[in-house]
Amino acid sequence: MAAQKPKDVTVHGDKRIDEFFWLRERNNPEVIEHLKAENAWADRYFAPYAAFEESLYKEILGRVQQRDQAVPRLERGYWYVTRTEEGKQYPILTRRKGSVDAPEEVLLDLNKLAEGKKFLALGAFDVSDNSRLLAYTTDETGGRDYTLHIKDLQTGKYLDKSIKDISEIAWAADSRTLYYTTVDAAKRTYRLWKHVLGSKAKDTLIAEEKDEMFDLDLGRTRSGDWIVLTSRSKDTSDVRVIDARKPGNALRRIVQRKTGREVYLSHHAGARGGDFYLLANDTGPNNRLVRVPVAAKNTETAAWTELIAHRKDVMLESADLFRNFMVLRERDRGAQKLRVFDLAKGFDANRSHYIAMDAAVYSARGMDNSEYDTSTYRFAYTSLATPASVFDYDMASKKRELRKVQPVLGGYDPKRYTERQIMARAKDGTEVPISLIWRTDLRKTGPQPLLLYGYGSYGFPSDPGFSLSRVSLLDRGVIFAIAHIRGGGDLGRQWYLDGKLGKKMNTFTDFIASAETLIAQGYTEPAQLIINGGSAGGLLMGAVTNLRPDLFKAVVSEVPFVDVINTMLDETLPLTTGEFIEWGNPKNPEDYKVMRAYSPYDNLRRGAYPAIYLRTGFNDSQVPYWEPAKYAARLRTLKTDNTPLLFNINLGVGHGGASGRFDALRERARVFTFMLSQWGLAQPQAAASAAAPTAKQ
Repeated sequence: MAAQKPKDVTVHGDKRIDEFFWLRERNNPEVIEHLKAENAWADRYFAPYAAFEESLYKEILGRVQQRDQAVPRLERGYWYVTRTEEGKQYPILTRRKGSVDAPEEVLLDLNKLAEGKKFLALGAFDVSDNSRLLAYTTDETGGRDYTLHIKDLQTGKYLDKSIKDISEIAWAADSRTLYYTTVDAAKRTYRLWKHVLGSKAKDTLIAEEKDEMFDLDLGRTRSGDWIVLTSRSKDTSDVRVIDARKPGNALRRIVQRKTGREVYLSHHAGARGGDFYLLANDTGPNNRLVRVPVAAKNTETAAWTELIAHRKDVMLESADLFRNFMVLRERDRGAQKLRVFDLAKGFDANRSHYIAMDAAVYSARGMDNSEYDTSTYRFAYTSLATPASVFDYDMASKKRELRKVQPVLGGYDPKRYTERQIMARAKDGTEVPISLIWRTDLRKTGPQPLLLYGYGSYGFPSDPGFSLSRVSLLDRGVIFAIAHIRGGGDLGRQWYLDGKLGKKMNTFTDFIASAETLIAQGYTEPAQLIINGGSAGGLLMGAVTNLRPDLFKAVVSEVPFVDVINTMLDETLPLTTGEFIEWGNPKNPEDYKVMRAYSPYDNLRRGAYPAIYLRTGFNDSQVPYWEPAKYAARLRTLKTDNTPLLFNINLGVGHGGASGRFDALRERARVFTFMLSQWGLAQPQAAASAAAPTAKQ
């Protein structure tokens, strides 16, 4: 067990003693030794299952078509293709000029870049307008520590010096000026810079966001005409632009900052500069669509022309603008829809149609739509049973072409599985959707093993999608379910608002209601119900385990946000200040009271708990490693049962886990081995020399 070194963390007269606060000391050798001991303890549990875990990894890997390539993407006369090779961890980024049959040009081989490194992630990737220069960023720690590189694709040489602490990048039209944003010590994107290739002058600081509640978001419109800089908090945004064709120009403000108003900008080229299209929540949380002329001297609300009004049940999520078309992504009472508008003769809502989809419950969104002057819209489509599929849709003829289905080796057949959506009734009477999948021939008449996943924060929806590794659970008779709880954006913006700040408890009670519904309808029972969530979904895991430890057989919590109050009191940490709007500020007594009621670390109590498996990365900059470390250490002093409590920490990665595709599959095989061992579906080796730990250690 970890040593206890009590520290008084009392707030608002609420006496709190944190005996494991010292585990935050990442450079303390005692901390490192403790984390290594945690790994060793977890390894003791898994040792008897080593052969099973390896077999499971090979089973999952056996479904992967290792030599594969994405559908070619056209941009400025080049066909860009990402491909993978047999036995290699990372993708290779290539292109061919003029034709998919032209000679291949390798832009980046991430396998070579990763040589000698424990971690490598590619961030931004942007080719200049003249197609000669590649600007890209890489992270070698897992802590979102991105560095900018500029490569001459004709000579293969790197230009200028690498620049650290990068967030986003965007080329100007001259192929010489590169805009980029940088982060501060707390990983907040706060400065916009202009870099001119070959210039001896220092890079120019264009803008700085001084309000710590806001981050900068940099991009370029599909039309190519505008560099867009958005200052965004969790509930407010303002927008400025720079003419990409005149990079010497100053920033021009299009939308002023007004508390509570969020705006997303796109551009449609035309006479006198065309129009900006804005998604804005000024008349309701689900957004309306408005248009404002680029040439307007005042681009504020008075100049806006409303094209689509706010609707209570339909969320407008994004608008993709092309020369003659627009694709609006809508979320209609939870169902995702892609709506196509013909703009050739101007906007007319009557000249629109929806792209037909095959399943009742699915995920669909645009991808790789780089070209502006095109009638082809590419989108990705998937469901719990349907592998990721790529379609090209002709917006004029309304015909779609299936370009690729994710290969799943080993004879996978989606027709062997049943997908269904049911409703749970929450504590306040709200109906909460639950998406399910199981293998049809393995469905029993009574309860069976079930894995329930949840997230429920930031307005991020938990959309149903295919998982190649999850097949290993389904084919062993496990039912998989997603609880579409409040706090996520599954049913629109209001669904999110009803699960944050003072209403955060709805997230947890929705999940509990979902679990109870699955039990009541005979899908499972507490002795066979395992729950899983990560990051803010790890907060969910910790909160519901404290509220209803009797309801679950086991809990898998990945990179979990479990030390809510201590983290939100520390404004030096990444995300803290900007997330006061999400969770509240514990320095405010009312916010503190709400957070104190659900913070997993602060609500651990003496008693029996389900089996628990925690996973994290030492370099995680979003949820620090010490949160699950402290949680595990405190729980060991309180639990009165003999269920396993395991904590694995990868000392070389961050929030996203392993960067190599095979390493990521090994991590998944370990998680599934834990689950299957708890269901009794993974048999330990009979001759294992070390007994799996079951006590409170």
